[in-house]
Amino acid sequence: MLAANYTSLTIDQIRVGDELPPLLHEVTTTSIVLGALASRDWRPMHHDRDFAQQRNGTRDIFMNTPNQAAWLERFITDWAGPKARIGRYKFRMGDSICPGDTMVLSGRVDGTETDAQGCCWVNLSILLSVDAEVKTRFTARVALPAHVDDNPWARQGDGWQP
Repeated sequence: MLAANYTSLTIDQIRVGDELPPLLHEVTTTSIVLGALASRDWRPMHHDRDFAQQRNGTRDIFMNTPNQAAWLERFITDWAGPKARIGRYKFRMGDSICPGDTMVLSGRVDGTETDAQGCCWVNLSILLSVDAEVKTRFTARVALPAHVDDNPWARQGDGWQP
């Protein structure tokens, strides 16, 4: 488990090709059910094993989309710190994540840029894997401070164009 990073990375600390430290999580029935409840997803495949196996043909209940998105957000902010501001992300899920799986989030920096408003961006490619098999592929565009006194969360209106 990673210690919380309470200092934010600044754009000058980032290089294309940098690898993000992996985040591992032992998936439990509780973590899947709580994720579904938190997102008000009452569909039984996220809490009823018999339904998931008999009606969906899966090996067990499985993690829902908002739960995976929340793990992505944690992964990014654990790495970049509290001033990091996710501008946008997208992902494609390929297979289910079930209790007993150890999910591993890993990522790398694909690019950096500064937009016309002076906001600094880092583009990330992120994988969620179980047993070295990729289950979900993510891309994310994240605003990082230009320097220690900058804060992307202070940007509003035309100054924030993710």
